[in-house]
Amino acid sequence: MGDVFRALADETRRTILDELAARDGQSLFELCARLTMRHGITSSRQAISQHLAVLEDAGLVVSARVGRTKVHHLRTAPLRQIVDRWPLDPPTTS
Repeated sequence: MGDVFRALADETRRTILDELAARDGQSLFELCARLTMRHGITSSRQAISQHLAVLEDAGLVVSARVGRTKVHHLRTAPLRQIVDRWPLDPPTTS
């Protein structure tokens, strides 16, 4: 679970997850374009690729080849493990 927290600690990686949640199944090129246009993140493709590798290592992203293109998909199972470990308290009434 430590890899998940390390992956989530970086704002750019959280933004990548937001983009995959909004539109799953994006290539590196598509992600870079959306990050630039929507969030002003102008990191190089190599830098975004490294962020994706960290997210994959944490199990938050899975990638698959479609022809010559590598497509990235969001996986939320590791996030569910966090919620299962520390469930939300029921609201208290005053």
